[in-house]
Amino acid sequence: MRKSLALLAMVSCVPAFAEDIVLPDAVVTATRVPTPMSSIPAGVAIVDRRTIEERGYNTLTDALADIPGLRVSASGGPGGQASVFVRGTNSNHVLVLRDGMPINDASDPGGLFNFGVDTLSDIERIEVVRGPMAALYGSGAIGGVINLISRRGTEPGPHTIIDLSGGYPAQVRGAISTTGTEGKVDYALTAASQSQRGFDSNPQRMTSYTGAPQGFRDRVASLNLGYTPTEGTRLSLFLRGRESLFAFNTLGTPTYDTANSKGQADSILGRIGFDSVLFDGKWETSLFVGRLHEDRRYSETLAAADPNGNAFDNRYRTQRTDVQWNNVVRLAEETQATFGYQHTIDTIAVQANNSFGGFPYTQKIAAQMVADAAHAGLQTTLWQRLILTGQIRQDWVADNAPFTWRIGAVLDTPEIDTKFKIAYGTAFRAASLFDRFGVDSFGYVGNPRLKPETAQGWEIGFTTGLPAFGQKDFVTFGTTYFNEQVNNLIVGVFFPVDTAVNIGSAHLQGFETEIALHPARWLKLRFTHTYTDAQNADAGTKLLRRPQHAASFDAVVTPMAGLKIVPSVTYTGAFRDALIDNGGNFLPSGTTPHGLIANLTVAYDLTPTVQIYANARNLFQSRFENVNGFQVPGTSAIAGVRISLR
Repeated sequence: MRKSLALLAMVSCVPAFAEDIVLPDAVVTATRVPTPMSSIPAGVAIVDRRTIEERGYNTLTDALADIPGLRVSASGGPGGQASVFVRGTNSNHVLVLRDGMPINDASDPGGLFNFGVDTLSDIERIEVVRGPMAALYGSGAIGGVINLISRRGTEPGPHTIIDLSGGYPAQVRGAISTTGTEGKVDYALTAASQSQRGFDSNPQRMTSYTGAPQGFRDRVASLNLGYTPTEGTRLSLFLRGRESLFAFNTLGTPTYDTANSKGQADSILGRIGFDSVLFDGKWETSLFVGRLHEDRRYSETLAAADPNGNAFDNRYRTQRTDVQWNNVVRLAEETQATFGYQHTIDTIAVQANNSFGGFPYTQKIAAQMVADAAHAGLQTTLWQRLILTGQIRQDWVADNAPFTWRIGAVLDTPEIDTKFKIAYGTAFRAASLFDRFGVDSFGYVGNPRLKPETAQGWEIGFTTGLPAFGQKDFVTFGTTYFNEQVNNLIVGVFFPVDTAVNIGSAHLQGFETEIALHPARWLKLRFTHTYTDAQNADAGTKLLRRPQHAASFDAVVTPMAGLKIVPSVTYTGAFRDALIDNGGNFLPSGTTPHGLIANLTVAYDLTPTVQIYANARNLFQSRFENVNGFQVPGTSAIAGVRISLR
């Protein structure tokens, strides 16, 4: 019981007193109750701080690229638009949270979260849950949920980490993070900045390629502060600001490589909270209010040589207020109930001014959406081997009242060191504000009568272990089959009116497989493979940017004390996409080639408090196009020092 309570400290909306014990394999996001990964009836992955540093991850796209079931689709390097497809669902079918608060961008036409502009300096842990999860988190969680969990003070401090690095091509990074506890106060303060020259995301195969780089600069500051006036009660304050400046390529017909395209994405997030444990730990209640401001601007001045005559100045602003009241009630030693309420207000202002070859295009939206939801859940263990979970949620959003539910079971069979899992759930995505109220000068008119997209899906799988050669975890193997149907997809039509309607459907199925080997104390190996069959259920065609096969391999080698070598390879199979030929002209959709990206990180502990490291990405100069028409960044290398002070 005490271990379960301790795990709730991983997020800001849980009691502060239980920080003494940390079990890194437990997950909060999947059920709202801290649960070991192997006991969750869903596809779950964790990227913790040690993994981030061990593998040299710098951006969200780096950290998510190796997770089975996830397809990271990035248009170039940092700053470019980057989307994530989970189990073949659409890129707006993944809900992104910051410590449990939804942070998808309401001003985006599809309500997407752009994974291309965020770095990892103030993130302690990333929890990824695959499968329909709307019964826990509401709109958008059709494919899954990604929860970004912030750093927090847990040990008597201060404990300061200074990370400085630089490398090729012309990149420099610096970050300082101080965490700790002092009496009744816990704190975590992070400040980070980086700059890189970048690469030209225009493919070298194109005649328009010039090599003009798309630079990126990022500044982040965050404060996570808590005060515990009495044991079991914590008041919290979280503040985070981010400024990202970047260049990017715009595709015209024909494609023209210009250095005039600039972007800026600013974000301010503030949250205050209260959590408390009542009745001798039987009831834990938390309340928080969060406010998010997003401000994105993209501009391009007219270049005289541009055959398309492109110029634009577009701005997207979002304000979100999110209020959550969440509760965990312990009905018995192995039975816990959850319930709560959520109230969200989104307000957007969009002003787009574009010119294509002298023809103007404008878009203007000022709209607001209010959403409310009530949720409840139950988790119990029977006969010390059958873990059952269930959740229900009622939402009220955009004049609709979708009801979603999810059930799952995990059967533990220690006799054969195997766990079997099965789950079924429903989900939805409410129409975006652009879908409902958007207006542009080309004749588009939003459709306020749109219904939510809906989904239902199930999965079944197992994980098993095999001890050998003196290693208890010599082999760990797991595989999961998933199957999901999405209906009422929101699709744009041009006749009789240029608007959006509910007419699409998709069928998604596949396998996720992961094998981990630990043949010696100094060697760990991991291999993942995902097979995805993502079909337009109406037309019987493959959905764009969903490769059937994706795989990753990595190793952790410690040949001597203090030295760690981590090579990794990511494979993306061929996939269907809208194609662009070598002359920069758009073609009908077709199949793009596969890609292979190799990375390497080496770290050595000079002293117990000083570590030096080096990281190289895209070692073999792959020209893979993650999105057709956008080449992955070229080979880069960076070296640095990480200093830990107490």
